Amino acid sequence: MDSLDTDFLRDGMEQVHMIQYRLLTAQSRQKSYADRRVRALMFMEGDHVWLRVSPVKDVMSLSAVHAVFHVSMLRKYIPNESHVLSLDSVELGPDLTFEEEPIVILDRQVRKIRTNEIA
Repeated sequence: MDSLDTDFLRDGMEQVHMIQYRLLTAQSRQKSYADRRVRALMFMEGDHVWLRVSPVKDVMSLSAVHAVFHVSMLRKYIPNESHVLSLDSVELGPDLTFEEEPIVILDRQVRKIRTNEIA
């Protein structure tokens, strides 16, 4: 091996070390950004919580909620007199779904798609 090969190899190794160092720096920065948003969630038995079933990307129905979900989907319930919580019983099907029946229709829209009209 001549000196040109060793110089080329040394330069390549230095570039690899520089890339690794910059990747570690970027990972550390991203971790610090993520750690600022993380908050410790502590729930005790008997606490009331909200289960968030509408993620940012898509709206989920209760039938699509899995029996096991991440704790990040829970929000602590802070009692408020303006919240009206009805304790009416709900008839659940064998697959834990229920039929929701509207009490009053407040608005009606008709969408026209090509030649079809959909209410």
